[in-house]
Amino acid sequence: MEQAIAAAIAYDAGDPRRIHHLLKVHAFARQIGLEEGLDPDTQFTLETAAVVHDIGIHRAEALYGRCTGKDQEALGPDVADQLLTDLGWPRPVIDRVRYLVGHHHTYTHVESLDYRILLEADFLVNLYEDGAEPEAQRHAYQQIFQTESGRRLCRALYPAVCP
Repeated sequence: MEQAIAAAIAYDAGDPRRIHHLLKVHAFARQIGLEEGLDPDTQFTLETAAVVHDIGIHRAEALYGRCTGKDQEALGPDVADQLLTDLGWPRPVIDRVRYLVGHHHTYTHVESLDYRILLEADFLVNLYEDGAEPEAQRHAYQQIFQTESGRRLCRALYPAVCP
């Protein structure tokens, strides 16, 4: 995992906001995955996806002058694939990471625990980084957070989510 983190940091060099973000999302994803009892292979894939989930942002900004969630989902999988292939990651892990990166702004039809945890970890960080108001925090808690660990972390970080 250290290799993936180092490669993602190198990719985002000069962009401290993105580097801080990927490190925080990775930390929350790791914690939730461990608490939820993911098997080691799924945990590894989840953590990898958390590290590279926003890797399409720079390409989106270069191509479109913006980085919407849908732009990230469209462009991120190929960038993640190249980075992880260069690191020698196994193809099944890369394929699953591609899927997760390509859906990390899609909040419906979340069919797996690794996907759910990635969304929750990203939301924990985005609520803070975006300065979300209590009502937005409460809405995210009700709509996004479904794991016990994610819900507990959300309540700890954002007490306004509790009515």
